[in-house]
Amino acid sequence: MASDRSDEYTTPLRHPEQHVSYEIDPDAPADEGGLFGLPHAPDDAAVVVLPVPFEATASSGHGTADAPPAVLEASYQVDLSDPETGEPWRQGIALADEAPWMRALDERCLGLAERARHGDAEALAEVNAASDRVADHVEAFTSAILDDGRIPGILGGDHSVPLGAFRAATARYPGMGILHVDAHADLRVAYEGFTQSHASIFYNALQLPGLEALVQVGLRDLGRKERALAAADDRVSWFTEQTLMAHEHSGRGFGELADAIVGCLPKHVWISFDIDGLDPALCPGTGTPVPGGLSWREAMGLLSALGRSGRHIVGFDLCEVGSTSWDANVGARLLYKLSGWALASQSEAS
Repeated sequence: MASDRSDEYTTPLRHPEQHVSYEIDPDAPADEGGLFGLPHAPDDAAVVVLPVPFEATASSGHGTADAPPAVLEASYQVDLSDPETGEPWRQGIALADEAPWMRALDERCLGLAERARHGDAEALAEVNAASDRVADHVEAFTSAILDDGRIPGILGGDHSVPLGAFRAATARYPGMGILHVDAHADLRVAYEGFTQSHASIFYNALQLPGLEALVQVGLRDLGRKERALAAADDRVSWFTEQTLMAHEHSGRGFGELADAIVGCLPKHVWISFDIDGLDPALCPGTGTPVPGGLSWREAMGLLSALGRSGRHIVGFDLCEVGSTSWDANVGARLLYKLSGWALASQSEAS
C-alpha cells in the first residue's frame, strides 16, 4: 500500500482522468498486497476505501475492529469479473493506509467505555472525545476523495465510524439521501451516554442540514422512541422485516419492492451497510446479530435497483463485519459489489 498520509489527507490527489493503467490478468491468482490483489495505490484509484478499526461504543460483541485486515485477506479470493457491473477493478479500487494512532485509541477506549457504563464521567468524556477525533479523520478523508472527483468507501469498525463521511458528503451534495441497510434503526439519542454510539449514528445523521432522506431497510430490532422519532420525521422511510415479509406473502417479487425502496431516494445517495442487515447465516460474527434479514439475493437485487436507477452513488460504508474467515469472505464480496455499483452509477447518473 501507499506510504502514510497525514491525518488531514491534504496530499494532492490525481484526478480520475489521470488514473494509472495497469495490465494484469484478472483470472490469475491474486498477488497479496492491494485490495482484491490489485496493484492500484490510493492516489490512482477511482474508489478509495479507508479502514477505520474503531469499535469503542460496541454494546454487545466485539471484533469488528479486526475486520479491515480480515476483509483485505479475504478479498484476494474475489473474482474480478462481475456479471452485473463488468470489471470495475479496471478503474482502480484501493485500500488507504490505516491511521497509525487508530488501534491504540480503540484499545484504550474499549476499557474506558466499560468504566463509562458504570458511571465514570471522565471515562465517558474521553470516549466521546475519541469519537470526535475519529469523525474528524473520516470527514477529512471523505472530503479529499470527493473533492478529487472520486468515490470514498469507509470500512469499519462499528457503525459509529461513518458520521464524518456523512458530514462531508452532505456538505458536497446538499439534499443527499442515505440508503441504510441494518437490523437496527440506530436512532437512539446518545445511547449509553456515548454521543456517537453505533446505536446513535442515524439520529446524528438526521441533525445534518444537508440530509434530505434516510431510507432504512431490513429493520427488525426497534425501540419505542426510535419508532416515534421516525414517525415524526418525514425524511425517514422504513422498510422493516415485516414489510419484506408482507410483500413476499402477497406473491410479489422482491424487484418490485426494491424499486419502491429506491424510489424514496433523491438523486445523490450514500449507501450505509451494516452487515447485520443480512441474514445472520451470512454474518455470524457480527456484534449484534438478529434473526431474519436480507438474503444475499435480496441485497444484491437492492444494490442493482439503485445502481440502474440513474441515481448517483457518491460513496458508501460497510460496518460491523466480523473478523472470522466466513464473515470476511462475505464482507469482501459485498465491498466489491458496493464499489462496482458506485462506479457504474457514475455513468448512469451522467
